[in-house]
Amino acid sequence: MPLTIKDLMEKMPGAFLPEKAEGVEAVIQFHMTGDQASEWTATIKDGACTVDEGEVEEPTMAITADAQDYIDVVTGELNAMNAFMQGKIRIAGDMNLAMKMVNFFKLN
Repeated sequence: MPLTIKDLMEKMPGAFLPEKAEGVEAVIQFHMTGDQASEWTATIKDGACTVDEGEVEEPTMAITADAQDYIDVVTGELNAMNAFMQGKIRIAGDMNLAMKMVNFFKLN
């Protein structure tokens, strides 16, 4: 069964590595488009990551992508930098956080 964006978002808290995000407090908005269009919010605070479906007013960073492209980046089938350069993934807000975020989660 293929991985869905809902599956991926539900797995985020369990894949979170608090030691890699020490001192980080952020709210990340995920705007997913395409067949799995949805809105998700990840909150990193006090050494924990929580994920909720929905939107927030002023996130620290927002990621907009086709859900399947985002899944492909997370699973390593699509290079994150290439996806960004090709406009497949758009990031607004704290670009420094975007660069560090990849290290906050174990991918397998």
